[in-house]
Parts: sequence; C-alpha cells; structure tokens
Amino acid sequence: MKKNKYAQLAGVVAIAALTTAFSTTIYAAAEKAGEHPSTPEAELRYKGAPVPIPTDETKDFVSPSAPAMTSAEFSRAKTIFFERCAGCHGVLRKGATGKPLTPDITLPKGTGYLKAFIGYGSPGGMPNFGTSGVLSDKDVDLMARFLQHEPPVPPEFGMEEVRDTWKNIIPVNKRPTKQMNDYNLKNVFSVTLRDSGEIALIDGDTKEIIKIITTGYAVHISRLSTSGRYLFVIGRDAKINLIDLWMKEPSNVAEIKIGMEARSVETSKYKGYEDTYAIGGAYWPPQYVIMKGDTLEPLKIVTTRGMTVDTQEYHPEPRVAAIVGSHEKPEFIVNVKETGKILMVNYSDLENLKVTTVNAARYLHDGGWDSTLRYFLTAANKSNKIAVVDSKTSKLAALVDVGSIPHPGRGANFIDPKYGPVWATSHLGDDSISLIGTDPKGHKKHAWKVVRTLTGQGGGSLFIKTHPKSKNLYVDTPLNPNTKISQTVAVFDINNLDKPFTILPIADWAKLGDGPKRVVQPEFNHKGDEVWFSVWSGAKQESAIVVVDDKTLKLKKVIKDKRLVTPTGKFNVYNTMHDVY
Repeated sequence: MKKNKYAQLAGVVAIAALTTAFSTTIYAAAEKAGEHPSTPEAELRYKGAPVPIPTDETKDFVSPSAPAMTSAEFSRAKTIFFERCAGCHGVLRKGATGKPLTPDITLPKGTGYLKAFIGYGSPGGMPNFGTSGVLSDKDVDLMARFLQHEPPVPPEFGMEEVRDTWKNIIPVNKRPTKQMNDYNLKNVFSVTLRDSGEIALIDGDTKEIIKIITTGYAVHISRLSTSGRYLFVIGRDAKINLIDLWMKEPSNVAEIKIGMEARSVETSKYKGYEDTYAIGGAYWPPQYVIMKGDTLEPLKIVTTRGMTVDTQEYHPEPRVAAIVGSHEKPEFIVNVKETGKILMVNYSDLENLKVTTVNAARYLHDGGWDSTLRYFLTAANKSNKIAVVDSKTSKLAALVDVGSIPHPGRGANFIDPKYGPVWATSHLGDDSISLIGTDPKGHKKHAWKVVRTLTGQGGGSLFIKTHPKSKNLYVDTPLNPNTKISQTVAVFDINNLDKPFTILPIADWAKLGDGPKRVVQPEFNHKGDEVWFSVWSGAKQESAIVVVDDKTLKLKKVIKDKRLVTPTGKFNVYNTMHDVY
C-alpha cells in the first residue's frame, strides 16, 4: 500500500466527512458518560477531520505572556492540534464549526480551566480527550499551555508556489486524438481509495479494475470534463490530477497543488467554454485557482477571505467547499464555507474577473442541481438550511429550513407523486430526509419549501441518491454509531413514500472480516439499473464494493481486490458528466 506524509499524519485517527475523527468506542464511552449529551455522536464523528498540513512548514509565534513551552513541546502540540482540533476550530483557531480558541480568549481562562475543558469535554460538543484516554494527562497539560500562545500559521500558497508544483506530464500534442482503448467510458467508475492516496478505475460492465492510479491523499471528489475525456480528482492535500481516459491505458497527464488542504474541483460547462477552464478550491490557504482545462496550468488565484454574511465580521480562514459549473452562464458557483457566501465567478474575462456575491448562510458545504440544471441547492450545514441559487439570474431564490446538519452530497432529484419535482437531502444530525419542491412554474405553491419529511434509519447520513430510471431512493448512514445502521442502507419506494423503507444488509452481503464496514455513497451505473456501494473498513482491513440490482434490490456482485484500500466515493463517468442524481 502506498504511504505518504499525509497518510502518516492522518493515520492515528479515522476520518469523517468521509472520515471518522475518533474511534467509535471513545465516542460511545463519552456519550455514555454524559460528556457531550446535547451533541449527536454522528456529528462529532464528522466534524473533527485532521488537517493535512505538515507541522514543520508553519510559522510559529511563542508568546512571552503565555505559559512556557520548549521547542519540542510546541512541535508536538502543533501535531496534536492539526490531527485532533483544526477540523473543528480552524487552522488559525478563529473558529469554524467549533468555537474560536485565540489567545484573547484562552489566556484569561488560564491553564487550569483549559485542562479541565480539554480533559472532560463539554455539553456543547467538545469531546472529553482526557477522561476518554485519547490524550494523556501530560498531553492535556501541553495543549492547555499551547492554546494560550498565538496560533502557528501555515505558509501561503501564491502563484509562484502553485506554479512550482505544476507538471504537464504529457503535453496536449503528445496525447491521442481519439479514444485508444475499448472501454465503455460512459460506464467507468472512478473510485476513491482514500488511505492509499489512489483511485481505482473500474469497468462498470465487467466489474474489473482497469487501473489503480496514484493521486493526492484521500481524494474528495472526481469530476469529468464536459467531453468526458478528462477525469479531474482532488485530494485533501490539495493535489489535483488530470487523467486522460482516451489513452490506451488511462494515465495522469498533468498535476498541480493549489494549496495545502482542499476539497473541490470542477470544469467549465457553459456552451462555447466546454473544457476550457478548470477550478480548484482550497481550505488552506482560503482561495480558488482557475487553470487551463487540458493542462492544469494555473492562470488566476483569488482569495476568499472577507466578512461573514451574518455578523459582517472579518474571517481570515473561509474555506472553499463545493464548486459547480453553471449551464446558464460562463460561471463557476463557489461555496465559501465560513462566510456563508456563494460566489458566481464569471470566467469569460479572467483579466477583468467579475464575481457576483450571493448572501446565503453559514456554513456552506455540498450540494447539487435540480433536475433542470438551473437551480443549485446547497447545504448551509450548521445553519440547518438549504440555500437555493438561481444560476440564470445569479440571485438567491430561497433559504429553506431543513433538519439537523444537512449533508446531501449532490442530493437526489425525482418526482414526488403528490408534490411534483423535488430535490432531497438527508442529514448528519438526525434521521430526517427533507424533500424540497423545485418547480416554480408547474408547482409554484410547493417551490422552495419542504413538502415532505421522511424518517430514515438514523443520523449520520452522508449521501442520498436516485436516478431518473429508478423508482428507489437510497439513503446511507455510515457515521451512525449503531453498526446495524452504519452497515446497511435504507431504500424508499418513490411511488409510495408512505410505505416503510426497506433495509439492505450491504456489509453482510460483502462477507468481509473484522472492521467497521461502513456502507457509504450509493452511485448508479450509466443505465440506471445498478447501484454501487462502498463497504469501507480500515486501511489494514478488507473492504469491498457491493453492486445491487435496482429493480429487484438483490445482490448482483461483490467486487473484492487487495488493491481496494478503503474505498469511499464512486463517480460514474456519464452520470458525473451530465449531473445525473
């Protein structure tokens, strides 16, 4: 299995948001002890993902007014913070889904208070790192002192640094002019192998692995160029790989790093600009980078630092979450998580870049299109809202209240028998599934309202999925603490939504050995008659992909291979190209 410094950095913890931040037993014990009774365990498992920033690259500020620390202590504290704390509190400790921990707050509290807070946790969601055994008494004391110093600052990543990482491995004029292999590319899947820093290309017809390709660490998403030729993948370490599917053996043809931590990549889709540009969004530094679509050559970097949408205070670390390419205008739609703003970035003139800012709500995360590809529906997860953006007018159409911490992936579009076209999201924080009307012309009174709420298996859902040819709605729950729930999937009958859901024992069908065996991310094949699930275990445990017949809900195939290390996200080429979900 391929190892790298990012995998090693994150190896001491499991990861959530396709990662579990701490072990199930630790959280279960803490929940039982009542250390954070008001916070669902699924939420805790999601929030605290490690930050893949090498600690030796930060600029450190040792504060004379803070408790003394040796260089070795400061270095260890940085490692603990990036592994355990930065996912919630932010790299600069200015606050994200967790509260700010800057010296103006921590110094007056003092070491004793901070030791108690770190050791015992809080009802608001702070895990009990000390009493659960995650941190030793020595490390609790270390972190209490560290938090009173100025936060270490990772380096910026400007055009010089970005360009230094750019590799045009195979120039365009050396690439094929037509497809040189016999694969049915419409039914190829790009599968994230998160802990090995790779993806697997799998033939959806034969269910055989075409190739394992080295990428950045823990690929977050795969996206296709408008032509379907190029596959873009981005890792949590902000590395983007461009893979040419036309080559006899699909391979990397270009790569680049747009920062030190990232989540999103997309390509231009508007008529006349197909495949012209690509865009990557970074968590650190908070910025997006526009590149050439066929080489990844960097063209423009834009920061997202600015004022929050609610209190209008300055935020130094507003991370770029989901990005989609508009079908209505030459624009990228960019979610800025901490400020709660959605940016409509017009790429028709990069020298005179026009950006329209749409005020939404904090904290923006993922989302997808309605069935007409005009309206972008995206989760403001900690605000418990779905923001609806009209890509034709570049304006906010609605803010819709939903359940606790919506996490739709791209969501699911289908026709509700009573309310017409809807888009659905499941939730991390509760068992609800919200159906939002999306037809302002034909069903005006239901548009941009929750028209129906379904009850699923439980909280901890990451993805919901259907297909225009399917009558089924699939809802996963990989972060639920109950293994009977996290290892199965709920299936609703779209034509009879009042009927109880069916439970599919996906992990049992996989017949694996020991491991968490979380079932994650349903993804349809090109024809819409199969749905694929990842059964995600540990890096040293056996994982699998389970293929289900959508018509019968029966097991069709289990794909096992020692190279399938921690498979998570799966992206069918055709469905990803055409925003089918």
